[in-house]
Amino acid sequence: MLTRTAKFGAHIVTVFCAFLIAYELRRALPLSWWVEHPDASRVFGWAALYAGAAGLVEIISRTEHGAWRFTSAREAIALLRNMTLTVLLFTVLIFFLDRGIRLPRSVLPLAWLLSFLMLVGLRLGWRLFYDRSLAASAFPAWWRRSPSDKIPLLVVGTLAESDRHIRHLLTDAASPYRPVAILSPVKQESGLRLHDIPCVGSPARLERTIPSRRSSDGSTPAAVLFLADPVTDFQLSMNLIGRLRQAGHPLLRPMSIKFLEDEEKSTGSRLQEIRLEEFLPRAPVSLNPEPLRALVAGRRILVTGAGGSIGSELCRQLATLGCAHLTLVDHSEFLLFGIDREIERIGPQVTHRALLADVRDLSRLTDVFQRERPDLVFHAAALKHVAMVEDNPAEGVLTNVFGTWNVLQAAVGCGVKQMVLISTDKAVAPTSIMGATKRIAETLLELQSYYPTRVCAVRFGNVLGSAGSVIPIFQRQIAEGGPLTVTDPEVNRYFMTIPEAVQLVLHSTALCTGGDERKARKFLLEMGETVKIVDLARQMIALSGRAEGEIEIQFTGLKPGEKLTEVLFEENEEITPCSEGIMEIQAPTSETKLTISALERLRDASLAGDDEVVKAMVRSIIADFRAETAAA
Repeated sequence: MLTRTAKFGAHIVTVFCAFLIAYELRRALPLSWWVEHPDASRVFGWAALYAGAAGLVEIISRTEHGAWRFTSAREAIALLRNMTLTVLLFTVLIFFLDRGIRLPRSVLPLAWLLSFLMLVGLRLGWRLFYDRSLAASAFPAWWRRSPSDKIPLLVVGTLAESDRHIRHLLTDAASPYRPVAILSPVKQESGLRLHDIPCVGSPARLERTIPSRRSSDGSTPAAVLFLADPVTDFQLSMNLIGRLRQAGHPLLRPMSIKFLEDEEKSTGSRLQEIRLEEFLPRAPVSLNPEPLRALVAGRRILVTGAGGSIGSELCRQLATLGCAHLTLVDHSEFLLFGIDREIERIGPQVTHRALLADVRDLSRLTDVFQRERPDLVFHAAALKHVAMVEDNPAEGVLTNVFGTWNVLQAAVGCGVKQMVLISTDKAVAPTSIMGATKRIAETLLELQSYYPTRVCAVRFGNVLGSAGSVIPIFQRQIAEGGPLTVTDPEVNRYFMTIPEAVQLVLHSTALCTGGDERKARKFLLEMGETVKIVDLARQMIALSGRAEGEIEIQFTGLKPGEKLTEVLFEENEEITPCSEGIMEIQAPTSETKLTISALERLRDASLAGDDEVVKAMVRSIIADFRAETAAA
């Protein structure tokens, strides 16, 4: 209140003085006139009336509530409007008082101009006092000394996109980066300057520009901030990206989930290095976050498999969206500890609890659900490695089938409003035990025609960068000098980044929330086009900065249970688009031979560890299960 009162007083005094200066400029009066002449009191009265009009306009518009140290063109325009209203109000008042006969008409435009300039100058001076980087702009660029402790940064993007980020970088003293050049894809912007940072050309000039933009001592290579996808939007080659990475140039993007980026919270210092898989070409996904905020706001949410690739990203996005309470459940102490610490950092406003529990243990799950009372459950816990589950079928059944059944029972028993199962494209016409167990898990949701808990399954393909993804395997093999192992030259897969997959899972969940229907529903994520694994291997080699042929690619043959080509739905399933990037699966009467008694026999065989019996029972349950492997 004291600060606002001081600003209001400064506003009134400045306008009062501006009127007197305007009168002085019009009449060129000596100083003695202001002290001795009887008409001086009339002029002071006019100035007071003018200041009073300005005060009335200010009380209504409340421009002085703005922070002066962040003054921008927006505040200047508001002041221009206010001074125009002040002059108009003063003219009306003076007309009713004495018709303004003795007031020189030229004083009004002079007072209007001086008031505006002095008020803007007051704010600019205050901002210069606090913002030393802005004050330094008074000197030419060649005169100013660049801070040696900051990393030079090249910004790749249009001037309009670069403006906000460069503003923050220049004003954020904590930022480790110093913008030195802009590369814009707009040809007409080449040669222009933005906040005194030169636009030196197009993104195609990146490799030629970056060597000359090192730190003042030459020891620190310049970083590059990409404001759009470097491959799909700027048409930069994988080999170029690889050479920049190998030369040690940090390649950055604004640090935020793309679809949840908050302009008010995103500062120039919050930049993060682009993960390797983000350079791989793919169709970008960007959806409206409002349905997700409506889904999450005020709700208690539980995530199983919270330490895994999908589960941990679910937790991050749910914390960012601001859920009421988040329960993290995982049987791995190490993974649970890691995501728990991360949620503390990125979502300090969200209460959360990390609980060690195995989804195989129904009594433990029931105890967790009764204590935490979640409104919404995401079941991401599963064994996902095809080859590993193929060699350990009983373990795969216990986790993927009965873990899902336990979570479903606990959710229904504790009155959970909604449960979401994270499924996979390998559940379609499964050729592996892993795929078959996930298909049975999907079918568990259909055992009853009605649940008090809404249930749905979300099916999608491979995610780039997950724990079981081919990306980390290729990275390790490249670091070791090769060879890169690919099962077959024709094998292909669907791919999506983890944040994009989770974003679509949340949107599917929001779709399932609406309506009164309580039947189990299945959703399918649009995965785009398939990618050949051998092409992915070649791209990874290029991104590592290695020349083509420098690292060998070996073909090892398909593994048991592995498919040559993945499919997202079966021939007898109807697909209905229901939102951007999301489709609903409308399946006919299920062919899966699944009953409670069959489940009990399968559980007994799995607990006994009889792998061959487990495989035989899975084949009998899944009518379309193919016993032969793809290799055979």
